Amino acid sequence: MKLFVTLSLAGILALTQAACSKQEATAPAATPVATAAPAPSNVSIYDTVASTGKGFTVGAMMSAQTVYVIFEPQCPHCGRLWQASLPLHNKVKFVWMPVSFSAKSLPQAVALMNATDPVQTMSAHEESLLGGKGGLAAPDNVTDEQRAAIKHNGELLTALGADSVPFLLAKHRGTGALVSFNGALDTAQLAQLLGVN
Repeated sequence: MKLFVTLSLAGILALTQAACSKQEATAPAATPVATAAPAPSNVSIYDTVASTGKGFTVGAMMSAQTVYVIFEPQCPHCGRLWQASLPLHNKVKFVWMPVSFSAKSLPQAVALMNATDPVQTMSAHEESLLGGKGGLAAPDNVTDEQRAAIKHNGELLTALGADSVPFLLAKHRGTGALVSFNGALDTAQLAQLLGVN
């Protein structure tokens, strides 16, 4: 049975946040607009993301509700979603899975994925990025295994039918229905999408 939840059209149109796409990494684009993510074809894609995606886990580690977020380190909209998620860390477990749309973001993706204190490292990175300072300074010593993990996350993004980030995939807390969203949300919108009170 296919189950998914998306925001209403009015809710989508009310959003002022947007998403970063692969095309933006190579050429300027028109002002992006937040959209509801295409509905994944079935619930098994959630299991595929859960079992094969690579990232770092933050939030309520014992929570039965896991939210997967595919993000790009140079995406300001991903930074806004990160900030919006922080107040929910005491209720929800988040797994942030980096992709790379540029040479600069690949070492940042690896550094974030391997950080010993992911909340502090990601918060500092996003503060720097949103402050116009480019984010985390990361050494460019990416191994083939790390490069493959980041590439695989990108393949998962494509399999989900999306070409921009942030992309969120979860199960609604109340209904268990698969929910997804492509773009940034504020804390209240994120809590509503996830069914978190």
